Amino acid sequence: MPEADCAFCQIVQGSLPAKIVAQTSEAVAFEDLKPQAPTHLLIIPRRHVRSLADAQTKDAPLLGDLLAFAGRLASEVGLTENGYRVVMNCGSGAGQSVWHLHLHLLGGRRFQWPPG
Repeated sequence: MPEADCAFCQIVQGSLPAKIVAQTSEAVAFEDLKPQAPTHLLIIPRRHVRSLADAQTKDAPLLGDLLAFAGRLASEVGLTENGYRVVMNCGSGAGQSVWHLHLHLLGGRRFQWPPG
């Protein structure tokens, strides 16, 4: 069920603009407004799930679909040869600022370890 004040739900519904790069029946991928790498896409489920902490056992297929979609997108946008990172922030202390579960697909530059 969409949340009326959720920006990502509004993107899914088409009432908030975004540079959408790909879609599936379960997910939408679009460019991040504040990219942290040359390629920085956000991958969100169409269905509102607040965060990974709120995901339930019934959400396991959706989570798998999101990761598989991220892998396909990485290949499609040319990130697989040099590598890429998939990140999911959970909670404000980890950097989650939009309360709709989402993956960050980042690539096009070298990343440091540990992150953050």
